[in-house]
Amino acid sequence: MASIVKGAVPSPNIWNTPQVYELENHAVDPDRHVETAMRALRPWAGATVLDIGCGTGYHLPALAAEAATVIGVEPHGDLAALARKRCARQGNVTIHTATAQAIPLPDSSVDVAMARWAYFFGPGCEPGLAELSRVVRKGGAAFVVDLDATRGSFGRWFSATVPPTYSPAAVEAFWARQGWSRQELDLRMVFERRADLEAVLKIEFAPTVARAAIRETEGLEIAYPNILRWRFF
Repeated sequence: MASIVKGAVPSPNIWNTPQVYELENHAVDPDRHVETAMRALRPWAGATVLDIGCGTGYHLPALAAEAATVIGVEPHGDLAALARKRCARQGNVTIHTATAQAIPLPDSSVDVAMARWAYFFGPGCEPGLAELSRVVRKGGAAFVVDLDATRGSFGRWFSATVPPTYSPAAVEAFWARQGWSRQELDLRMVFERRADLEAVLKIEFAPTVARAAIRETEGLEIAYPNILRWRFF
């Protein structure tokens, strides 16, 4: 049984099916719009970079190729172990089994923090935001990448899966109150095999919604509308 840090917010897709989520990571954003948008705001060459909710460490090697130091934080012990294995040959990468709301780093020790589809979903993530304010040094930046539930088929499928209490308007109002900026990103998922596309839809949505999404999707590509949020410190 996996060791999971107390206080972790469950992430059923990657926690339950990391192999399928690996396919999703590989498919998302082949155009590298996320990296381009973040770099335009705050480059990380030679910097100390923190990846919150790093999972199996998919993004860590690419970050380590540019940054001076890369730190991954992941509350699921098994996933953190996979991240360490993935980055075993990268001497500038460290992975901590920890949560976003209790980052085991000193004050003002990070230049760039980022979280992709992890923890920072709006109301309730205030403890994690407080930790960002603590660990990101002056002149640094934090980025949060999340699905845009108001756009496209993917947003519609998402809205049909989450509890009815979820409100995109409330999420936007939350981030506006926190003083974060936003930019819409028109991402894609591009798969090598149809079976991979269908497997990913099945881990992202409720079964009835996933079946409908599979019927609606032709070929190997899915439009994936996202929002990049950021704050400078």
